[in-house]
Amino acid sequence: MIVVLGDLVDRGPDSRGVIEYLMAAQPAGIERRVLRGNHEQMALDVFESPEQVFGWRQLGGAETLHSYGVDPNSFLSAGGPVRLVDAWSKALPEAHRSWIEKLETMLVIGDYCLVHAGIRPGVALERQNSFDLLWIRDEFLDHTGDFGKVVVHGHTPVKEPDVRPNRINVDTGAYLTNCLTCVVLEGSSIRFLSATPSAGNIERQSGT
Repeated sequence: MIVVLGDLVDRGPDSRGVIEYLMAAQPAGIERRVLRGNHEQMALDVFESPEQVFGWRQLGGAETLHSYGVDPNSFLSAGGPVRLVDAWSKALPEAHRSWIEKLETMLVIGDYCLVHAGIRPGVALERQNSFDLLWIRDEFLDHTGDFGKVVVHGHTPVKEPDVRPNRINVDTGAYLTNCLTCVVLEGSSIRFLSATPSAGNIERQSGT
């Protein structure tokens, strides 16, 4: 099984291509599950609150809009956020919007809880709310206690994968570093695969 931890759009040159790739047929013999990140949520939130397009654009939304053929500057200068969001609504294929809306926000498998940002300490997994799953930082990152499962997450970039007794952070800030990292969980072993354009694929082993 391959689990994608969200932030599929924004900041990169081809958000549309990423969505189309992940919407395509599953690789033979492999189940792929895709989770929603806060950047996908921002891309949807502007439909309900057009004024949020300003914040989304600053956090990478401009690149996503361009990948769908929408120039945010021209629409903002001519008609403001409502007109820009209307253009975004028309440019985003219904199949893409529906697929993003249906993305899971948390996946529990065996000893692991996989999520984009993290979970709120002291709250049972089944009672976690979607805002925390997509956005939480300090309350989750600073917690040293047991979450009930080892939480595998991204959202907060680190120089190298961060393995702790209660969580594993695999976000190595690909949009800044060009290093995309995944964790391979097999039984009690933990290892990492990192892909960089210049160095190719690098494998790091971490045993538990």
